[in-house]
Amino acid sequence: MAWLVALALASPLAFAEKADKFKPLVGDADAARFDNLKQTNVLTGNVVITKGTMILRGSQVLLRKDPEGYEFGTATATAGQKAFFRQKRDAPDEWIEGESETIVYDGKADTITFSKNAVLRRYRGSSVSDEAAGSVITYDNTTDVFNVAGGATNATPSNPTGRVRIMLSPKDNGAAKPVPAPAATLRPTTNLGDTNK
Repeated sequence: MAWLVALALASPLAFAEKADKFKPLVGDADAARFDNLKQTNVLTGNVVITKGTMILRGSQVLLRKDPEGYEFGTATATAGQKAFFRQKRDAPDEWIEGESETIVYDGKADTITFSKNAVLRRYRGSSVSDEAAGSVITYDNTTDVFNVAGGATNATPSNPTGRVRIMLSPKDNGAAKPVPAPAATLRPTTNLGDTNK
C-alpha cells in the first residue's frame, strides 16, 4: 500500500520569492545543445541553473519553454549522486532545499517534484526547521504544501520499506522562550561564618 502525506509548512504565507518569476533563467554547464525549433536545451556536466534566488543543479538538465513562455526543467544526477534544488522564501531568512536523483521544475504550475531518494528541508537561518524524506516529493510553491509518497511500490535500496519520514519543528512564536528567574536579594556580610544570613 502506498502512503501519501500532504503537509503544509509551519510558516504561514512564506511562499517562494515572488520576484523570481520575473528573473531570467541562466544556465552554466560544461556543454550545451540548443534546439530553437523545439524550444529545448540540454546542458551537461556540472550544470547550475539559476532564476533569481532559485538554484537547480545536476549532471544534466533538460530545459524547455512552452508557447506561453513558461519554463520547465528536468535535472538528473550521475549514478550514486543527487540533483539539488534551493529557493529563498518570501519570509525573512527562510529557504527551501531539496535533493533527489531526478528533480522536475514546472514553471507554469510552480511546482518542484523530487523523485527517487527524495529529501526536502525548510531552513530558518542556517537551522533545519522541517524535513521530509520519501520516494517522491512534490512541492507546490503557490500553496506552500508538499506531498510525500512512500510505500512498497516506491521502495529503494536505501529505504527498502518505502516508508515516509518527516520532522516538523514547532512554530517559534516567542511563547516557548524561557523566562529568567527573578534576581535573588543578597545581603552583605562581613563574616563568611556568620550564621544570621
